[in-house]
Amino acid sequence: EYPDRMMMTFSVFPSPKVSDTVVEPYNATLSVHQLVENADECMVLDNEALYDICFRTLKLANPTFGDLNHLISATMSGVTCCLRFPGQLNSDL
Repeated sequence: EYPDRMMMTFSVFPSPKVSDTVVEPYNATLSVHQLVENADECMVLDNEALYDICFRTLKLANPTFGDLNHLISATMSGVTCCLRFPGQLNSDL
């Protein structure tokens, strides 16, 4: 619909290690089709992998959602940096 715009999504897939909500896997499964159909780029983040990064690499005994969100925000910032700032090494769409 908007050829001069790029639709990029960041989705966090659930993990039983982080949350025990029963409907999380259903929501993720049912939303993937819409994301693939309507977005140009789909970045998928695994909640369990984020938890393991906090636990093993950052040496946090009990990672909180704030810790996981910090990793996600750093990832989003790094991925979109070349789209937000002009420069010779950066691309613009």
